[in-house]
Amino acid sequence: MPRPSAAQACLGSFTVVAATVALLAVSGASGVLAVAVVVVFALALGTVVTVLSLSRSAATATTATTAASTTEPGPAETPRGTPAGPTAPERAYARQR
Repeated sequence: MPRPSAAQACLGSFTVVAATVALLAVSGASGVLAVAVVVVFALALGTVVTVLSLSRSAATATTATTAASTTEPGPAETPRGTPAGPTAPERAYARQR
């Protein structure tokens, strides 16, 4: 399994903090055991969010790679408006200047 990026780790951490604050405010837990249960639940929720964002980013990367490999024109397929032949890359470079 790939390691989470900084954004995914921040998303999980934010989920833990927000869920903890919200659950403590709603439940009104004041005992040590009740607060511990709320914190463990929020930690589990943050872990689930991070793992789901990992799987979503892996699926997006796989889809993007598959889409890129299937949308490239083959040698027989030349997009309209693109000149065929060895001068095409030179013209593209000249347009970028």
